This record gives sequence, structure tokens and C-alpha cells, in this order.
Amino acid sequence: MQNHLHKLAVVAVILIIMSGCAAYQAQKVGPTPILRADEEIPENQLLDVGVLVFKSEALSEKEAQKEGTDNEIRKAESRFIPYHLKNTLQQSGQWGAVQVIPAETDSVDLTVKGEILESNGERLGLKIEVVDAAGNRWLGKNYKAEVGDTAYGGNRMGEKDAFQDIYNTIANEMAQYKQQLSPEQIDRIRTTARLKFAEEFAPEAFKGYLVEDKQNITAIKRRPADDDPMMARLLKIREREYMYVDTLNQQYDQFYTKMWPSYENWRQLNLTERRAIKEIRKKALTRQLIGALLIAGAIAAGVNNSSNTVVLQTGMIIIGGQVILDGFNISKEAEIHKAAIRELSESFSGEMKPVVMEFEGKQYELTGSAEEQFKQWRELLRKIYYAETGFEPEPAPDNLEAAPQE
Repeated sequence: MQNHLHKLAVVAVILIIMSGCAAYQAQKVGPTPILRADEEIPENQLLDVGVLVFKSEALSEKEAQKEGTDNEIRKAESRFIPYHLKNTLQQSGQWGAVQVIPAETDSVDLTVKGEILESNGERLGLKIEVVDAAGNRWLGKNYKAEVGDTAYGGNRMGEKDAFQDIYNTIANEMAQYKQQLSPEQIDRIRTTARLKFAEEFAPEAFKGYLVEDKQNITAIKRRPADDDPMMARLLKIREREYMYVDTLNQQYDQFYTKMWPSYENWRQLNLTERRAIKEIRKKALTRQLIGALLIAGAIAAGVNNSSNTVVLQTGMIIIGGQVILDGFNISKEAEIHKAAIRELSESFSGEMKPVVMEFEGKQYELTGSAEEQFKQWRELLRKIYYAETGFEPEPAPDNLEAAPQE
């Protein structure tokens, strides 16, 4: 029986030690300086980049506790991380306009899609996919990094993050791919984006300009004339979409700015706590081992069905659980910052400022979440295009009504 208890205890301790291991494969990132453009890139060789709000699978209570985070923190990070990546791409000087976008759109030359695989202040894991307007996949891989306490010294909002090496690596690999393209290839990407946008808004006029192969790669079959008046109108429409995205990014920037101090403090405190836990696991597993032994003893005692044994078993499990969990409590100070981030995340949609656009003497108010506003804006742009070209507009959605005149 004693040997059996020791085996159970060893298994329990091994499970404790393994509980922090990540379950995904990724490129491990080390110190990486950002690759900046040596000289100013001509405007016709710049690509506009849209960084989508990141995805993240919902965490169960057990998964969140194991990773050291929660779903509201993760939701906030899904906006924070792409915005910092946007800042990094801009700092490189390799790109045209770089904006965070709430949904995919044909108005950008290059789209960055991301998913948060892990994030707790000690480790960051991201899944990144980069696709151009023609459907060519530039990147498609996972990245991960682990940092120590020194990573939280000297950081600068908008410029340097504790995990800046991951952001720099992504930006560098994007830039290196672009540098392999000829001016003609870059021009084709830019033209393809314009034609896809034009085909979406005016399928009757631009059908047949693009062709898609079996691998879903889009090629240019023919181009409009340089002075095509319809294309000129559509490019103005696209500029109007950019204007809205600029406004939206001002709100993302406000969210990012408000989140930075609490997020920085929470991550650092979480890192300190997790490192302390690792030390406990490596050098002072005594209390955990005692707890495992007590639980194992309670399980073993369960072979006897007497009422006294049941009482003893229950008491030992409670005591054992308390012993094991005692070294794993998140500090109260970290919880304060965590609560602040949760509050920001929960209120972001409610704080989205309505966007009022004027058209033919009427004002249209875009409300709701960023995704809802973007959808409404696209519908309004379509209506503007139809009005300018004389086409019969499609019925406006029910949630896009003229705002009352003041």
C-alpha cells in the first residue's frame, strides 16, 4: 500500500510540473532587431496593409487557470496585439498605409490575420497568416517567445513591447518576402486589389478583368484604361473607406493607450508569480508532494466503505487540495490590473463613438460595434457609388437610417 501511495504521489507531481507546457509547435523567437527601409520607397511600390483584429479560441475555466489568464483579458489582447503589430510595421518604413481592420476587405493590398495561441506575460504564442490581394500566401506559421523580468524594463508605448522580438520577426519576414518581388509583381498586387474592390462595387462594369485559377490565385486578365472615369470614381469610394478606417483606428489607439499601463503591470506581476511557481516546482515541491500524498491516502482509504473512512477521505482531499493550491494564488495587486483590463474590454464596444456621414443633405449615423459600423459603412459607400453613377441603389439595411436633422 505504501508503495502504491508513493507512485500516485509521483504521478501527481509530474502532472503538476507538466501543467505549464504549451501544446503547439512554433518558431521560437530570439532577440531580433527590426529591419528598417534603407531609403524612402517610391509610392507606387508601397503596399497598403490591413491587420485584422486577432482571433482567440474561448478558454474553459480550467484552461484559463492553467495558462494564467481569462477570456476578457484575451478579448482585450485581440485588439491590443494587432495594434502594436501595426505600430511595428509602420516603424519599419516598408509599407504604405497600415491599419487595424475589424473585417476583411478588398480595399487593402495585404491582409495580416492572427490568432492568439498563448499569452500570460511570460510566454506569447501567435499564429500569423499574411495573404496578398491576389491570394498569394506570404506567411503562415506560429511564433512563440518566453521572456524574463528584464523584458519589462524600458518599454515604450507604441514602440517597444516586452515581446517586441515577435513583432519584429513578423515585420522582418513580411519585408523580406516583399523584397523578393519585382516592381512588376508589386504593381500587379496593387492593381489586383483595386480591381477586386471595383468588381465588388460594380460587377457589371468590371466582370472579366480578373480570373481565378484552381489554387484560388487571382490573375489580371485585362486592365482598365489609365483615364477610366468609372475606376476613378471607385478609387474615390475606396478613399472614403480609408477615411472611416482612419477614424476607427483613432478609437483603437485610445483603447491601446488606456490598456497599456494596466496590461504592462498585469503581465509583469503575472510573470513574477509564474516564475515563483516554477521555483516552487523545481526546488520546493515539499508542500505539493505532501498534498499529493494526502490525496493519494484519501483515495487509498476509499477501499474501506465505513462511514468513518468516508469522513476521513473527504477531509484529506480538502486539506490536500488546499496545500497544493496554496502556492498558486495570483497576487491581489495583479488582480487589480486584471480587473482594469476586463473593464476596458467589456466597455470597448459601448465606447465606440458613432460616426456621422453626410450624403445629399442627409446625415447617416453608424453605430454599434466596430464590425457593425464597418458593415454599415460599406453599405453606405455602395449607396454613394450608385448615386454617383446613376445605377439603381440596393435597398438600405434596416439598421442604416437617416439621422434626424438638428
